[in-house]
Amino acid sequence: MKPTGTDPRILSIAAEVAKSPEQNVPVTLLKLKEIINNTPLGSSELKKIKQDIYCYDLIQYCLLVLSQDCSQIQGGWNTISQLTQILSHCCVGLEPGEDAEKFYNELLPSAAENFLVLGIQLQTCFINAAKAEEKDELLHFFHIVTDSLFWLVGGHVGLIQNVLHSDHFLHLLQADNVQIGSAVLMMLQNILQINSGDLLRIGERALHSILDEVIFKLFSTSSPLVRSTATKLLLLMAESHQEIFILLRQSACYKGLRRLLSKQEAGTEFSEELRQLVSLLSPTVYQEVEEQKLHQAACLIQAYWKGFQTRKRLKKLPSAVIALQRSFRSKRTKILLEINRKKEEEDLRLQLQLQRQRAMRLSRELRLSMLEIVHPGQVEKHNREMEEKSAVIIQKHWRGYRERKNFRQQRQSLTEYKAAVTLQRAALKFLAKCRKKKKLFAPWRGLQELTDARRVELKQQVDDYVRRHLGSPMPDVVSRELHAQAQERLQHYFMGRALEERAQQHREALMAQISTNAEQLMSMCLKRNNL
Repeated sequence: MKPTGTDPRILSIAAEVAKSPEQNVPVTLLKLKEIINNTPLGSSELKKIKQDIYCYDLIQYCLLVLSQDCSQIQGGWNTISQLTQILSHCCVGLEPGEDAEKFYNELLPSAAENFLVLGIQLQTCFINAAKAEEKDELLHFFHIVTDSLFWLVGGHVGLIQNVLHSDHFLHLLQADNVQIGSAVLMMLQNILQINSGDLLRIGERALHSILDEVIFKLFSTSSPLVRSTATKLLLLMAESHQEIFILLRQSACYKGLRRLLSKQEAGTEFSEELRQLVSLLSPTVYQEVEEQKLHQAACLIQAYWKGFQTRKRLKKLPSAVIALQRSFRSKRTKILLEINRKKEEEDLRLQLQLQRQRAMRLSRELRLSMLEIVHPGQVEKHNREMEEKSAVIIQKHWRGYRERKNFRQQRQSLTEYKAAVTLQRAALKFLAKCRKKKKLFAPWRGLQELTDARRVELKQQVDDYVRRHLGSPMPDVVSRELHAQAQERLQHYFMGRALEERAQQHREALMAQISTNAEQLMSMCLKRNNL
């Protein structure tokens, strides 16, 4: 949506850009510089002009022109450098309104990246230039581009991380030319003075690359300006961030940095910043000697240990590769599991912290709403009731904690009691089975002796039964066979009954063992949950 009350000069330039051919657009856009320079800095009129320039897509036109080939632009590097100034001044202090997300996430990073690309192109042209006047002119344009980038980054601090992480910026930092290198180092120093915190958020690889280039320029060039700027940069990084200071002192990559700085200082007069850097990196004599002793002892121990390990591996060479692979995979799995566990613990901690914050916020909101509802004369009574409720809740939690503590202390005795009850139950069952088994396999004691009267009575009953049930006479052979069959079946019956009794006893013993194991397992689970 186009704003109302637009400056007629902006409308005229926007119309001219829309109607002009492509090769005339850059020269037309240069008219914006005069409008911006003639407007008081920091005034509301300047903010309105910047909003009009953005709403009519003139900033996007500038960005498109800067992404084109400089040889095809009318005016060459002079026009491009002025357009970078216009673009940086228009973006700083601009309030994009509804298109804020697109402005901050797309337009600004693209502008910073285009500035870095232009710097690389100017660097190439500067190196290839043969005349001194041409070199001075290109160097002037390079300073304008870097100043525009610094102005843009100073107005939008969030771009610092994008600039430091860019490969084009690292390419500029790797320049061998003294003048280009000093300009890039000065720009980096100014950027870090704005906000050096983004230096630790660009990644370890990019940080090492920047430190390597700064240290390389400190020792590889003879220019005092480059050395002084590199020294100030290292001092600023080491003093601003303890991580970088530890990295410069303890990392193997920068092990000889302190000695090299000391030699440079002893042979040449340097600035006060270099002396501060040397004193910052230099430990005391006692600490240095102790570190050297510890280093030598560690080297000796490592030498003996590595020799022993090497001889041991030579003896077990066929299985060494398999063992190493197994160890590596196991260690990698453990590391991954540990990382996942720490991540889950951190997520859980954050969730609990968020829940506590929400609960505290809800409690405070509830208290405020209750204070608004309660009559002013009853505020003291309400506060006293709330204090009593809070005391009751605290007492409840304390008593619960105390009872749980007592229960954990008494758990061992409870477990022993349950184990004794289980053993007693199993012993009683076993004794009962033994008594039952004794009764079952008790020896035959015979029948009670019959009296003569009882014997006569039974004989009379048998004779009566035989008279009533007269049957066919059975031979003695058949009678003996029937008697033998009856004895055999009776024997099979008693043997089967004994086997069934043994199986039943085995089943009951297994059930008792299962019950005991289940109770022990439950007690172990309770103990683990409480721990």
